[in-house]
Amino acid sequence: MRRASWIAILLVCIAGAIAAQQPSQSGHGFDPATDPSGMYSFLKEGEFVQITLENGELSGFVSRFGENDSDRSQFIDQFFDKGSLKNDHLTFTTKTVHGIWYSFDGSIAKQPGKQPGQEGYRLIKGTLKQHVSDVNHKDRVSERSVEFKSFPESVSRP
Repeated sequence: MRRASWIAILLVCIAGAIAAQQPSQSGHGFDPATDPSGMYSFLKEGEFVQITLENGELSGFVSRFGENDSDRSQFIDQFFDKGSLKNDHLTFTTKTVHGIWYSFDGSIAKQPGKQPGQEGYRLIKGTLKQHVSDVNHKDRVSERSVEFKSFPESVSRP
């Protein structure tokens, strides 16, 4: 073989090795086995929690149906005001929208028997508090135990 052919083969091999080490551009480096980012169910059918973990920082939002006369059946996105994920301990507090905000304290874990990317691969379990401010700015709090299942990867990722 000519020297130019060997150089071309060597360059193709090097490029392949480099590409294999780089995160996929289509998946933005997302690995469902290690990254909890994605969409999870919320309280009602059609509602969800979006969690994003980037550089160790947690962000996200709750997308839910409005409950007041002025926003009933409209989607409302409530972005996290604060959020934290340390090991499997997850907490977040949303910003207030139309007098309602949420706080969550619980855990996130992989589910046995599920494969990465499958629905319910991860489960968020804990206590969700809904805070409702009345016209006098008095806070009424309702608390419940919740479980939010991860959506399949095809839904969670564009």
